[in-house]
Amino acid sequence: MIPAMPATARTARQASVSALRFGRVATMGALAALILFAGVWGSWGTAQHVMLTKGRERGTVRVTRCAEGVCSGPFTPASAGAGARARVEIEQSVAVRSGTTYDVVLKPGTGEAVRSGPAGILYAWVPLGGALLLAAVVVAGGMRLVRPAWVLGLVGAGLLTAVFVALQ
Repeated sequence: MIPAMPATARTARQASVSALRFGRVATMGALAALILFAGVWGSWGTAQHVMLTKGRERGTVRVTRCAEGVCSGPFTPASAGAGARARVEIEQSVAVRSGTTYDVVLKPGTGEAVRSGPAGILYAWVPLGGALLLAAVVVAGGMRLVRPAWVLGLVGAGLLTAVFVALQ
């Protein structure tokens, strides 16, 4: 600033800098919130079946065949009201191997199974873990809030690490 600059010009400049700073923080905050909402939304599609199991068919599936991203096998019921099925499908991932038996919950009205138990719950929340990591970058870089960004990043990394350990 030029020392001879009038006080009104200085306060106008300070006001515009404050307005730009507020706009940046508000925009990046909205983006971080959107990323976190998308992570929860992406996770909830599977997590609801794993976490809210009352009234759903629970049991085990012995994976006998995997092809084209889908594994299948016979379903053995473990809950009241569930019926045995000759074939149900479970999404093939690094966590599903042929010849292994998994605890599952069937999605209502379909033959599609989702892993249950602690490993299934953690696996369902993987999209949220990725969203937490991405939101940490936005919070640190765009909002310049380093400590909250570290918290978001560590929680996301912890969730993804827990999933990795649980699925081994």
